[in-house]
Amino acid sequence: IVLATDIAEAMLVEGARRCGEHADAPCFAAADAEHLCVADAGMDRVLAGLALFIFPHPERALAEMRRVLAPGGRVALSVWGPRETVPLIHRAQDTIARVLPPPKVARPSVFRYGERDVLAATLAAAGFDDIDIRPCTFSCHFADAEAYWQAFLDLAGGAAEALGRLPELTQQALRSAVIDDLAHHCCDNGRDGFLLPAHTLVASARRPA
Repeated sequence: IVLATDIAEAMLVEGARRCGEHADAPCFAAADAEHLCVADAGMDRVLAGLALFIFPHPERALAEMRRVLAPGGRVALSVWGPRETVPLIHRAQDTIARVLPPPKVARPSVFRYGERDVLAATLAAAGFDDIDIRPCTFSCHFADAEAYWQAFLDLAGGAAEALGRLPELTQQALRSAVIDDLAHHCCDNGRDGFLLPAHTLVASARRPA
């Protein structure tokens, strides 16, 4: 059985929509990654794509992943690399920092696991071994600044909800200002729009047998 979980029901609805009527589609369940609805040692594999840095308590999420894995089972996860290597995300963050006042409560950086040694130490501290970490770099094309901004909001989770509560004029100012931060990423091959690179780390680790 393949079980897909997310705390946001809208993400589950979208996942089910994309799977359609495929016979091998996963089961979908609303679940908190820090309190998974799975029995001890009930899974052979756990996958978490670009998620670890979102959890309020990542160490609890990793403990849950270890709990639900059978001995010898593996977790595979990905995280953003160092900030300067991920214009895909930090250009929008730059815009927000220019237009809005600093937040009253600082959020943990989504890039805090971007160094290989930090990620490896985090996995080891959670009780995993046989840790393998590899880089993965890709680029995303956006037809215009509006498409880029919407994609960022789609990835931003709780931050997107906070931005959505801003006055409409402020939201318009953000959309206008992001064009300046995208200036260095104009396509130069005759293609319209913007091309933004991103560097990630992809890690695999084992629950000891």
